[in-house]
Amino acid sequence: MDGSSIKAAIKQICAEKGLSEESVIDTINSALAAAYRKDFGEKTQNIVADFNLDTGKINVWDIKEVVEDLTPEELAALEEIKKQREAIKEALASGELTPEEYKKQRDEERAGEELIGGMETAENGEETRHFNPKTEIQLSDAKKIKKSYKIGDIVKTDLEVPGEFGRMAAQTAKQVIVQRLREAERNVIYQEYKDNEGQILHGLVQKIEGRNVIVDLDKISAILPPNEQIRRERYRIGDRIKVYLKSVTLTTRGPELIVSRTHEEIVKKLFVLEIPEIANNTIEIKGLAREAGARTKIAVSTDDKNIDPIGSCIGQRGARIQTIIAELNGEKIDIIEYSEKPEKYIANALLPAKITDVKINPETKTAIVTVPQEQLSLTIGRAGQNVRLASRLTGWSISIKEAESGKEVDPDAIAPNIDPEKKEATPDAETTSESSETIKPPKTKKTIRKKATKEVVEATTETETEA
Repeated sequence: MDGSSIKAAIKQICAEKGLSEESVIDTINSALAAAYRKDFGEKTQNIVADFNLDTGKINVWDIKEVVEDLTPEELAALEEIKKQREAIKEALASGELTPEEYKKQRDEERAGEELIGGMETAENGEETRHFNPKTEIQLSDAKKIKKSYKIGDIVKTDLEVPGEFGRMAAQTAKQVIVQRLREAERNVIYQEYKDNEGQILHGLVQKIEGRNVIVDLDKISAILPPNEQIRRERYRIGDRIKVYLKSVTLTTRGPELIVSRTHEEIVKKLFVLEIPEIANNTIEIKGLAREAGARTKIAVSTDDKNIDPIGSCIGQRGARIQTIIAELNGEKIDIIEYSEKPEKYIANALLPAKITDVKINPETKTAIVTVPQEQLSLTIGRAGQNVRLASRLTGWSISIKEAESGKEVDPDAIAPNIDPEKKEATPDAETTSESSETIKPPKTKKTIRKKATKEVVEATTETETEA
C-alpha cells in the first residue's frame, strides 16, 4: 500500500470515529514499535517507531536517558539479578518450575532490578538510587557512543529492520491499533458529552433493563435510573424523549452517562428552549420548585414594563407552555410573578388561594399566612403540596392560620386519607388568577370522544324515559 492510500485510509478512520490524524498516526507508531519488539527487539531496548506516510518507510530507535554511573555495589546487585533471571529460565525449561511459579519469580526479579539505581528517599531518610536499563543508560556507556553526552541527555540509537514482520508481530500490531483506537474514540466521546453536562439532549428509548431505562443518545447510550424517572411515567422501546444530562464519568469500560427526567434544571432548560424572552434574558427565572410528575412552581420577573412575564411564558392560547407540559408528560406548571418583597412573593407563591394577611420574621425566616376558612384547603393543596412547593420556592418556612379561629392548621390534617407515597402524583384542580397561571394539558381526542359518546347515551336514555 502506497503513502497516498494509507493517508486516505487514515482520513476515513478519522471521519468515522471523530479522531484527530495525530492520534491515529501515534497509534500506528505504537503498533509498529510493539511488532518490532515482538520479532526483533530485546528486553533492554526502549523502542520507538516512526512511520513516514509519504515514503512508507519505517524508522526505529532505541531511546534512553543518560544517568549517573552505578557504584560497584549496585553493579554487583544488578549482575546478581541477571543471574537469577537465567536460573529461573533454566528451571522452567527443566520442569522444576510451573509457568505460574516462573511468572511470579520473574515479576519479583524484575521489581528488584528496577530498584537498582535512580534516587528515592527511604523511610529512614536515606536516599537510594534506581536504574532501569530499558529506559536509562550510564554516563560512561553513553560517552562510548558520543563523548559530548552528559547527564540528562537523550541517546537515540538507530535500529535496523532486518526483514518483514512475522504473523505474531502483525497480530500484536493489530491488537495495539484496535485497543488504542478504541481508547481514543472513548476519550473523544467522553470529552464531547462532558462538555454537554447539564444540558438537555434528545434520546431514544433503546431497551429496559430491570428498572433502568437505556437511552440512545446517537453516539453512546445513557442510563436513566429509577430515582431519575418521573413517577408513573411509562417508557416504551422506540419512544423519543428529552433528558437532562446529569453526570458523565470515565470508567474502565468507557464513558458512563447518567440522565434524568426529574431534575429541576430540565424545566428551566425547557423554558429557555421554548420561550425566546427567557433565552435572550429579557425575562429571568428567579426560582423553581418541583415535584416531578405532579406540579412545578416557577417564579419569573422582568425589568421591561412593557412585557408581561407570565403572559409571555404562556404564549398565544397557551401554545408555549403546552409544549413544555407535553414534554413533561402532563405535569402541571404554576407560573408566578417574583417580588422583592417577601410578603408579596409568599402570597404569589400560594396562589391560586386568596391570602388575607402575611406576617414574616426575617430573623428566623418564617412566615405566618392567614387565609379565610373557605380558602384553607386550596392554600394547603392536596397532601400539603401547594404550601410545600411555595415554601421551597421562596425559601421561607410557611405556617397557615385560619382567619376565623386564629389557629394554625396542620397541612396533614386537611387530607388524612391521602397516601403520602402517592401525594406527588395527585394534582390540584385547574386554577387561574391575575398573578399566577396553572396550566393543564389539553384534552386528548380520546377523552373528547368518550365525553361525546356519554352525552349521546344520556340523551337517548332521557328520550326513552319520556316515551
